[in-house]
Amino acid sequence: MDEPKTRAARRAATAQRILEAAQAEFGEHGRDGTTVRAIAQRAKVDPSLVLQHYGSKNDLFALAIQMPRESSEDTVADHLSEVLDLRLGGLPPETRALVRSMLTAPEAARVMRDFLDERVANLARAGHQSELEAALTVSSILGLTIARHFLELEALKEISEDQLEETVRPWLTRRPPTP
Repeated sequence: MDEPKTRAARRAATAQRILEAAQAEFGEHGRDGTTVRAIAQRAKVDPSLVLQHYGSKNDLFALAIQMPRESSEDTVADHLSEVLDLRLGGLPPETRALVRSMLTAPEAARVMRDFLDERVANLARAGHQSELEAALTVSSILGLTIARHFLELEALKEISEDQLEETVRPWLTRRPPTP
């Protein structure tokens, strides 16, 4: 890839590298498990540049988890499939701790509520779901996560890739009938 020539182009390229590194780090380690230093290391920049470009880790997180405003139905479906894969796969320790403690620790409840509210707003902003539909989608994924990893519901213990493709993904991404 050619190096950007102007200062503005180099700055934009650095900001994009940081954002992509943040998306990868947040995806792998969650918000609380990700550090500015880890984002900077992945982006191959000094940690001060992360803060220069994005202000704070929380501001960067809010940007990193947003879907494009002009996303297509396919983009939304792909995003939901990725989230489903993450939640049905092995949960990272920090996610497991947060979900386990969200009903007993007010701070964990606030963190989870804030995260889920952002996910609902993000889906609704994408324009293919109302806020209620987005809340139901997000709640369904949380329910699947709890049923599979904490309650170990028998029917969800050993979901095959075929079952995911034939049942779970279509159910999660289906559009309700319009009145």
